[in-house]
Amino acid sequence: MLPSLLDPVLWSLTAGEVAGVAFGDAGALQRLQDRRLKSLVSGAQRDSPWFRRLLKGMDPARATLRDLPVTRKHELMRHFDDWVTDARVTRQGLQQFVADSRRIAQPYLGRYMVWQSSGSTGEPGLFVQDSHAMAVYDALEALRRPWTLRRWLDPCYLGERLVFVGAAGGHFASIVATRRLQRLNPALALNLKDVSFLRPLAELVRELNALAPTLLSTYPSAALLLAEECAAGRLALPLKEVWTGGETLTPAMRDFVQGVFGCPVIDSYGASEFLPLAFQCARGRLHLNADWVILESVDARGHAVAAGELGATTLLTNLANRVQPLIRYELGDRVALGGQDCGCGSPLPTLEVQGRQDDMLSLGRGPQPLRLLPLALCTVLEDDAGLFNFQLRQTGPNSLQLSTTAEDAAARAQLTRAGAVLGDYLRGQGARGVHIDCRAGQAPQRGRSGKAPRVIGLGSAPPGERR
Repeated sequence: MLPSLLDPVLWSLTAGEVAGVAFGDAGALQRLQDRRLKSLVSGAQRDSPWFRRLLKGMDPARATLRDLPVTRKHELMRHFDDWVTDARVTRQGLQQFVADSRRIAQPYLGRYMVWQSSGSTGEPGLFVQDSHAMAVYDALEALRRPWTLRRWLDPCYLGERLVFVGAAGGHFASIVATRRLQRLNPALALNLKDVSFLRPLAELVRELNALAPTLLSTYPSAALLLAEECAAGRLALPLKEVWTGGETLTPAMRDFVQGVFGCPVIDSYGASEFLPLAFQCARGRLHLNADWVILESVDARGHAVAAGELGATTLLTNLANRVQPLIRYELGDRVALGGQDCGCGSPLPTLEVQGRQDDMLSLGRGPQPLRLLPLALCTVLEDDAGLFNFQLRQTGPNSLQLSTTAEDAAARAQLTRAGAVLGDYLRGQGARGVHIDCRAGQAPQRGRSGKAPRVIGLGSAPPGERR
């Protein structure tokens, strides 16, 4: 089974390509990116029926990036079976595969890694990674992060204990990556654990105290919550590093977590569409892995914004994955590319990200309210209730409003079920007497940026105005 999880020869060749970028300059990086883009477009036009129609009449050898049309998740998912380049990969087959949590990190059809995205844009995605894409992701993770390289040289993480705290019950990229490492190296699995953040906080704290990780991998909001437990004296971990990703890590959050745990916080930026988008260098800045992925920061009309300027949305082109071509795919995040040189010497462009801005909820009155992670709440509503197009807003110490834009009978029934599922989860967390007001046909609360967070805390600043 090992070759389907890791191709050592392909990894070695890819690692050499990744390492070589450090010795080039911006011009060499651009030429490499252009060659890979032309190869990707040519392959998509040849092997994907959907792209063959979309790019009909286009000469890949002459086409520039901006000659290519923008693609979006809902459209690609609707044409999934024509989009992929392997006819054996089907949307129905993948849906059946990811419905079984026992198959997490198992290869689909014996050759593909599969993960699903959350429905943060209103629709979940299914993403298939071929062996070439996995070799690229592995090489980037191994060679672009100084702290990871130190660990990589020690294949068993001797003396270190790594725990991932996150959504452990679905085929999400982070848990698939963790379980895949466990399967690749049984010795590593002894020191690599995952813990679900859906558990009541007291149980989560007890398990982490028992596991005593020296390395903690989680989301910024979860790291903040655990740091609060540590500051209160309920959690004591011998941490050397905290790794975060998946949400916005503000300077204040970083300072608090580092101060409480007494160790560095290392942030990263990734997506289901391309797992290791950017890494944090020794100077603390994010650098885009631009040799294997293209990000375009664009305004509301789709025009490129100036270097260092925050765009309205981002277009992603994955240069590594050939089985499921992602070309000028609207990612939805707001990023600022370049604009400043970094003293670390990397030729890769710097990146600033305005990611998720969901709030942590605090239910109840008194000195110790129940704290609830936004990603945990989203996971419950998506996985257990099947609700993706929603906004959850706290309206009082013990009251929530769960809304969706749809307003037909089916949407109302699903919303009612989601409210019941959410109520069961809250009671399991120790919350009592929480009123959930379910409203169909309601426009989401938005800010000046136009983005709508999915979880809004009591008294939170309007979205788009948060700092």
